[in-house]
Amino acid sequence: MFSLIFQKSIPYDTTYSKLPGTRPISPDEWIICDDAFSQQMALRDELIETKRDKVLAISDQANEAAVELSKMALEFSIKSLSYQKSNDEVIRPDEVSIKIDLSDPMRFLGRLVQNDFCILQKVGEEHVLTAASLCFPASWSLEEKFLKPLIDIHTPVKEYDEEIAKRVQRLFDGLQVNRPVWRFNALYYEDPHLFQPRSVHQPRKKPAPNQVNYFRSERQTLIKLPETMAIVFGIHTFVIKTQNLKKDLGK
Repeated sequence: MFSLIFQKSIPYDTTYSKLPGTRPISPDEWIICDDAFSQQMALRDELIETKRDKVLAISDQANEAAVELSKMALEFSIKSLSYQKSNDEVIRPDEVSIKIDLSDPMRFLGRLVQNDFCILQKVGEEHVLTAASLCFPASWSLEEKFLKPLIDIHTPVKEYDEEIAKRVQRLFDGLQVNRPVWRFNALYYEDPHLFQPRSVHQPRKKPAPNQVNYFRSERQTLIKLPETMAIVFGIHTFVIKTQNLKKDLGK
C-alpha cells in the first residue's frame, strides 16, 4: 500500500460547489504547486513505473493534442513554477530531473506536475476522453472511462443528469483559447489514499459520521488548446485531515 500524503490546508473556500459551477481564472494560475509537492510527485513516479496501464492512456487520435499539452505544461512550469531546463531534461522543484520525452507525452506529463490531465476531443456532438494521465483517481477507473463520452464518464454521479450534461457540453463548446476556467469538488473520505480507482460496479460507500477523518477536494481546471482545439481537464488533488479543515473554516 502506498504511503499517506496530506496537505496542511486547501487554498480556496470549499463550502460551496455546484455543477458545473465554473469560474474564470488567470492563465498564470493554470497549474499550481503546494506543500505536498515532493511527496505527491514521488508517488506519481512510482505509480507510472509500477501501474502504467492503470494511470496512463492515449489513443492515436489524441497524440497531437498530448504533445501540444506537454509543450504548454513544460513552458508554463519553467516560466511560472521555478522549474529549470538543462539540455534535454527539466528539473522539478524537488530537484528530480526528468527527460523531456514527447514521444511518450502522457508519461512525461504525469511526471512533470502535480496535476492529473484528461484530454477530451469532439467526436460527433460529444466530447470523448481520448487520453489521460490519472495517478490520483477519486473512485473511478481510467480503464472503464477511456474513449467514453462525458455522460458515460460521469456515471454513476447522481447529480450529473441529462440537464447537467447539456450544460457541461455547452460549457465545453464555449471554452475559448487563453481563457481557462476552474471549479472544485469536495467530499469526505474514510480512506485518505490518493490512488483510489474504483469500478462503477463497486460504488464507494458513504462513510459513517464517526469514520469521517479525511477531506478530499479536487481543484479542476478546463482549458482549450490553441492548435488542436482539444479540451484539457486538469485535476489537482488535496487531501487533508478533518481537524485541519475545521481550522480553515474557523479562520
